[in-house]
Parts: sequence; structure tokens; C-alpha cells
Amino acid sequence: MKLNYRLFLFYLLAAVGNLLTACNGQPTITSIKSSSASSDPATSEKIDELVSLYNYNEGFSGSILVARDGNVILKKGYGYANREWNAPNNPDTKFRIASVTKPFTAVLILQLVAANKLDLHKPITTYLKSYPKEQGSLITIHHLLNHTSGLIRDVSSDKKQFHRPKQLVDLFSKEALLFQPGERFEYSNCGYILLGHLIETICRKSYKDVLHEKIFQPLNMQNSGYYRHRLILENRSSGYSNNFMDYRNSNYRDFSNAYSAGAIYSTVEDLLLFDQALYTEILLPKKLMDIAFTKQVADTKYGGHYGYGWEIIEKTVGNTESKIETISHSGSLPDYCSIFTRIPSTNTTIILLANTGRAWLNAITKNIIGILYDESYDLPKKSAAKTLFDAISINGIDVGKDTFTGMRNDSNYYVAENEMNVLSYIFLQHEKADISASVLELAIEHFPNAYNLYDSFGETLLVLGDKEQAIKNYKKSIELNPDNKHGIEVLKKLERTTN
Repeated sequence: MKLNYRLFLFYLLAAVGNLLTACNGQPTITSIKSSSASSDPATSEKIDELVSLYNYNEGFSGSILVARDGNVILKKGYGYANREWNAPNNPDTKFRIASVTKPFTAVLILQLVAANKLDLHKPITTYLKSYPKEQGSLITIHHLLNHTSGLIRDVSSDKKQFHRPKQLVDLFSKEALLFQPGERFEYSNCGYILLGHLIETICRKSYKDVLHEKIFQPLNMQNSGYYRHRLILENRSSGYSNNFMDYRNSNYRDFSNAYSAGAIYSTVEDLLLFDQALYTEILLPKKLMDIAFTKQVADTKYGGHYGYGWEIIEKTVGNTESKIETISHSGSLPDYCSIFTRIPSTNTTIILLANTGRAWLNAITKNIIGILYDESYDLPKKSAAKTLFDAISINGIDVGKDTFTGMRNDSNYYVAENEMNVLSYIFLQHEKADISASVLELAIEHFPNAYNLYDSFGETLLVLGDKEQAIKNYKKSIELNPDNKHGIEVLKKLERTTN
């Protein structure tokens, strides 16, 4: 498959840049290894089938790009960028990439190191004179980059308005360190916020402007930028909270505290440009790039390591026991999530950007790797709750019950308690309490010890005016879970009114 125009332009600029570098006696571009991943022309169809099933199950709404040696195997959008206008996601749809911002921040910091404007192992108070010395004299840029600083994870503030970078730093700089810097790994957004403040202090420009000048502009990343809520942004996706069937618009939030830890928006196409630049010296000398990808510290929670802005982890190949080393990063904000996976040994790239709060990104990535390396993988089972919803909506509850009975023992479907519960509430909210009750009856038959289903059934029965059966179900819920505070409170009220 041929490179698209923007990738061609990118490589042309890279070639010119490396020619100039070579003329100055500097190291030239590093070679890219040829891929051993599958070149089967049906590969893109297999990946499309996989992701389409996840989309059907409401487990993925967003855009995907899979490439090898910079050549796109599949790039496609799934689901809706805007559900109210039925506007589909496309490869050029813009998403908030959340913590996938961190690799960009790390590159900017290492560019300053390359320019001898920063030293990785000097205390941050060397550069930030106003930072509290007692704490700042212990923390180095190395600690911030690999999350071993001991800083708290997130900024905590009741302020509803926009925070400026210095305000963010002031909010957490007075907090006690969780541990001695360098002692262990503990993921910290505050650490990367502090790196952004360092960039602004040294460059005397905003993080947004430095990002544009040093990365986006040189790489021709025209559809990437620093997110602002008021920004008029063509092809911007809307974010949604979802419970795999029930979608809601995002509440307004002030995301200024995402800053250099999570404020970038981008597209799958632009992220491929960034990915391919990491195989060259366009952004950083090879020596510093190699340091960024070095296993700096073990991340015991996820079973991998962290470098400078990157997770180095062995990911499972399909449903096999085999694993392959990846350099990646994931990100999550309310109503957006992302995962950017690189397999340098074969120059393979897998990018998933989603505009929902929940998505099976790790499972999708694992199975795509299986496809790419001609190993076995799992197609997702179909959601019984989703299929039941469709059957009821089209043909009514009686057909729905028959459909559900057929799915219960069908290995191509899965039944999830939480999804059945959500489905019941969807019908209840649409003033179809009788259908809600029928769905809960089916769910309870399948999950007879699920206290929350009895609690929900009690609520639905109250709407139907059957107080006696409601009390019975609340009692059953509390019997299964004596800590069910909601059920206890409702039951007390019902028993007082009954007596």
C-alpha cells in the first residue's frame, strides 16, 4: 500500500534534514528494520471485522490506524463523532488523547537537554527558583520524567475556573512527598505538569507554542494542537460517557489541569507522523531517543517498565502465551480514552483513539497484534444485552424473551450483569417499566445471587405500584449484600409507610 501524501512529504523533509545533518558531520537517520509481521492482503479485513464487532458491542467508538513500516494497513472510524447529528468518526476526526500527551512533553524536555539548557540530574530548583527548596532540591528532571519524584498523582482544587500553569504548580508543590525521590515508581500527572512549567520557564513561551514550533510544525501535524474548550475546531469529536448501551453527553469540565500531562488533541494520521519521526533524528539525537526508550523503573502495577514518557511492556500476541515488547502509552480522561502502541522490532504501529469513557482498547490491541503476527486471536463475543435491546425494540418483549433464551447457552454471546441492569434502566427511563421488569426477571434468572438486580427490580416494581413485591426484592437484595445502604434506606421508608 502506498504512503499518503502527508507521509511522503514527511519523509521528503526527513531526507533533506538528514542530508544537511550529514554535511555537518552529525549522525544520519537510523535505519528502519524490515517487518516480519503478516503481509497477507486480508489482514486489514480481519482487523476491520474485529473492530467492527467491538463497535457493535458498544466497546469501541473512535478511530483506528494500523501501519507497518509507515505504510497504512487500515485506517478507519467506527461509531459517531457526534451522536446528535449522526456524524461518523473518520481517520481525520480529532480526539483528546489524554496521557498520550506525555511522550510529547518528554520529547520537548529532551530537546532542551540536547541544547544544553537542562541537565537531567540537577535539582529542579536549579531552574525553578520559586519552587519550595526543601522539596525541589530532592527532585530532578529524571525523577519527573519516569514518575519517581514522589509527587502526588493529581491536582486537587475546588476552583471551577481555568488554572494557569503556575497556579497548578502552587497547588501541589506544598503537598508532602509520598516517598523519597527515586525510591519507586508512582504515576504522577503533577510531575508532568511541572515539566510543562519547566519548558515555559526556560523557553519563555507557552507550552502550547513550544509544542507547535518544536513538534507539530516540523512534522506537518496539521490536525493536532493544545485543547481549549472554546476553540472552534473542525472535525472535533464530542465525548460521551457510556455504559455500553446508554450514552450521555459530557458534562462541562475545566480541563486546564490536564496541561502538559494530557491536553493534546490529535488524529490517528497525525500520530503516525509522530511515530515515524521517532525512528529518525528529526526530533532528537539517537542517543537521547534511546534513553527515552530505556527501562528506567519497574511499574509493578502493570507488569512493565517506564522510560521517559513511555511505557515499555511486553504485550500478549492474540490469545497465545507469546508476548512481544512494545513501547506505548495509554490515556484516559472523562469521556475519552486512547492507546498508542509501537513495536519497534518490526516498525509496527497500532493507534486507537476513542470518544467514550469506556472502551476495550487493550483487548483490541492484543487481538490486532495476533492478526499482524499470524497467531490465533479472539473475536469478541456479542453482547446478549445489546442483542436483547434490538430484539425488544424491533419485535417486542415476547420475541425478546425468546431471543435471550436462545443466547444464554450460545458460546457466541456473553451475558453481563451490569449490562442487563443498564438495559432495564433504559426502558425504565423511557417510561416502559413493564419491559424493564421483564428484563430484570431474565437477568435474575441468569444471575440469581446478584444483589443489585434485586435492588433495581424493587425500584421498578415501585414504579409499577407493586409495593409488596418491591419490599420482597429489597429484602432479598439486603440478604445478599448486608452493606447495600440504598436498599436499607428504601426498605425502612417502605416499611414505615406500610405500617
